Amino acid sequence: MRRRPMHMSDEALDTLRSALVELRTELKVPPAFPKRVLKAADKAAAQAHPDHKDATHLPLFTIDPPTSMDLDQAMHLERRAGGGFRVYYAIADVAAFVKSGSPLDSEARDRVETFYFPDLKVPLYPPVLSEDKASLLPYEDRPALLWQHDLDAEGNVTASSVSRAMVCSRAKLSYQGVQQDLANGTAGESVALLREIGMLREALEIKRGGISLNLPDQEVTFEDGSFRLSYVKTLPVEGWNEQISLMTGMAAAQIMIDSGTGILRTQPKQTAQQLDRLHEIAKGLGIDWGTGVTFAALVRTLDPVEPKHMAFLTEAATAMPKAEYTIFRDHQTPQDTTHATIGAPYTNCTAPLRRLLDRYTGDLCVAACADAPPPKWVLDALHCLPCDLARGKAGIADRQTVDLAEAVVLKHRVGEVFDATVVDTDGPHKGKVYLADPAVLAKVESTNGEELRLGAKVRATLKRADPSSDDDKVLFTVS
Repeated sequence: MRRRPMHMSDEALDTLRSALVELRTELKVPPAFPKRVLKAADKAAAQAHPDHKDATHLPLFTIDPPTSMDLDQAMHLERRAGGGFRVYYAIADVAAFVKSGSPLDSEARDRVETFYFPDLKVPLYPPVLSEDKASLLPYEDRPALLWQHDLDAEGNVTASSVSRAMVCSRAKLSYQGVQQDLANGTAGESVALLREIGMLREALEIKRGGISLNLPDQEVTFEDGSFRLSYVKTLPVEGWNEQISLMTGMAAAQIMIDSGTGILRTQPKQTAQQLDRLHEIAKGLGIDWGTGVTFAALVRTLDPVEPKHMAFLTEAATAMPKAEYTIFRDHQTPQDTTHATIGAPYTNCTAPLRRLLDRYTGDLCVAACADAPPPKWVLDALHCLPCDLARGKAGIADRQTVDLAEAVVLKHRVGEVFDATVVDTDGPHKGKVYLADPAVLAKVESTNGEELRLGAKVRATLKRADPSSDDDKVLFTVS
């Protein structure tokens, strides 16, 4: 299951904190940066960036959760004379601080990515960089990779380029605040264009067969003396903001393909067998999947607030083929360059403060746009990058955090019976059930000899909810 971030109230965190510490120990999450890395970060933070052009006149803004300090992206959107749009998209220039072979580089290759736990964050780079000198904080001049995308009136990209620049964000906005301003009609022109361009890009995504599952966040709260698990629906502005990032990742992939050297995020299409399975699940849940309707079109009609829709979406996420990292150089372009979920060639390049890969793809694109050869430090690392990236554990941490939270929330309810829906089967007597309240997707076993049927409404008894279990932390039975 593809998990979204887990949110917890302070009361929930107080209860789960020790278990989260144990989880980090089990995953061998690095607790702190070595002194030599911190020293290197301090030195890097103090250096100037004279080779970056001056683009501080652009009134950029960022959109992030209110408490975020590791701000990777800032944007400014405007209309073009004669029609269409121009999008300036600034990405934190981490390579301006982190040099190949340095202690910072070695530590980042060990960490691979930032870990986000409900109680703390374990960053890829020391906070003096990731939350200060390299972060696109407001009213601070910062080095960036400045993308310029020109779009036509329908939102199609007609030209993209990227170069190094000094930028200065004018505002640190939140998703909730932007959504409210848009609803009230008080958003500035650049912010208002995010909705217009975002919706155009969403329409283009539909045309190219892109898949958007829009899974909601999961949240743990403390209400009426007990913990509750629920889903929190994402805001439309989050999708529009994501479209700008996706557009940049697609442009970066094409630039690397054209230049002959790069690393792509590729994903095969769903197989006929996988689609047949999804049709079976939809039928079992009572979801009308009309003849000729694609999977991508279907999921856009589903509302996660509806329990059977959420059950299908969460199970569909597990059926998506695994994405891989594909490297190429010397114009030996791979035969398949497409990311099936996105419906186009794609690469990660917009979150270098949080992902190792983005520092490399960003510099490859800067070189290509300047008609320069790929940087040697990138070429030297290219062959090993997929192996380095495969060691990332942030996704595992996300999944296990959710499993842990579900077990802690439910541990005092063992023996209770819940209304549930069978959303997957593994043989006749094992599978998974979805509970709308509490919001749980967990393993189930039939102990009465009857087969589990996809889509069946069952009364599931909570057999186990043990945060310390080495097996499934939460298990239901149908008897």
